[in-house]
Amino acid sequence: MANGHGGAQVSSTITAGGVVAGIAAAVLAGAIIAGATGKVKAQGGPPAPQTGSETSDTGVAEGGNTMATATFGAGCFWGVEEAFRQVEGVTDTAVGYEGGHVEHPTYQQVCTDRTGHAEVVQVQYDPERVSYEELLGVFWRIHDPTQVNRQGPDRGYQYRSVIFYHTPEQQQLAQASKAALGASGELSRPVATAIEPAQTFWRAEEYHQQYLARRGGGAACHR
Repeated sequence: MANGHGGAQVSSTITAGGVVAGIAAAVLAGAIIAGATGKVKAQGGPPAPQTGSETSDTGVAEGGNTMATATFGAGCFWGVEEAFRQVEGVTDTAVGYEGGHVEHPTYQQVCTDRTGHAEVVQVQYDPERVSYEELLGVFWRIHDPTQVNRQGPDRGYQYRSVIFYHTPEQQQLAQASKAALGASGELSRPVATAIEPAQTFWRAEEYHQQYLARRGGGAACHR
């Protein structure tokens, strides 16, 4: 659909290392394997809602580990958030809008395709437990990075494939990962994913947060 979220079933499995093998059962059961170590994130209740529009690039979790931030746009943010929530080492997620020119955008405004924002998921993660490269592996596998301004039935600039980097290291890793994917011969078309510096992250309305988790995790937006 031009403006809105589709309802295709999740159809492939993700690991943080980028291996794909049929994730429908894993997501529906509430567990996705993360990385080559085979760790599975234990399921629990949703975290308390965050407040405010912006989040910092780092934080500190229990045990004193420094958290890092990654931000990805891969189409409808409902399914993207649900995928990253399952990754071992991801400590928090939030969906929102980034990359546009309107402050405090609403979902309705973003859906007009005129604000310049992408639907994104901001991921807080523990680098001691999951690497940024592993998160990139998840990102590439949960959407079609060759599509331009769309994913599956969802069409519009807000559904573009984009990586917003928070550090020079993330920029370098994202660029290298994109180049490697493009040279792999796995894709029939060029990688269309944009790699841009992080901008203001505008947290989406609360009814969008963990949308699929609150509905049993049974559907995604594309693929």
